Amino acid sequence: MALQISTLKTPIGTLNLIADQEILLGANFSSIKALKEGLDPIYQKSEVTTVGRIRVISTLLTDYFDGDLSAISAIKTSQPGGAFSQAAWKSMRRVRAGKVISYAELAEKSGNPRAVRAAGSACAKNAIVLVVPCHRIVKTGGALGNYAYGIDKKEWLLAHEGLA
Repeated sequence: MALQISTLKTPIGTLNLIADQEILLGANFSSIKALKEGLDPIYQKSEVTTVGRIRVISTLLTDYFDGDLSAISAIKTSQPGGAFSQAAWKSMRRVRAGKVISYAELAEKSGNPRAVRAAGSACAKNAIVLVVPCHRIVKTGGALGNYAYGIDKKEWLLAHEGLA
């Protein structure tokens, strides 16, 4: 089965998506090229088909932008990364919409309280923006910190989720 690539127009720009059936492998606001480059090596030689919508995934993302903030929780994901990154991404998915945690809290929830820099690195390497909600991770004290697609997008997402 071929991988599927699609784009979704959102209030904060075009969201690029790549999936293996109903498993989201990548999502970004930058480029299709970057999506392909971020794939797990097991998918690197897969055939890729461009589609208008990716079944289930596109619908759930549209629902999220239409106000059903929990919709993205139903999207299955897979991305390459070491054990700590995998734990961090899993922990990020447990942070509910409208809530934020610090990089230090993420490190603790991921199994190593001293790995604050690694928690930040997991956010930076996250290949599935929005669905693995790295935008919900902030600096200790509440400052927003960085966001690969611009702080304006992070602010918009947090406001959309009800964080004033």
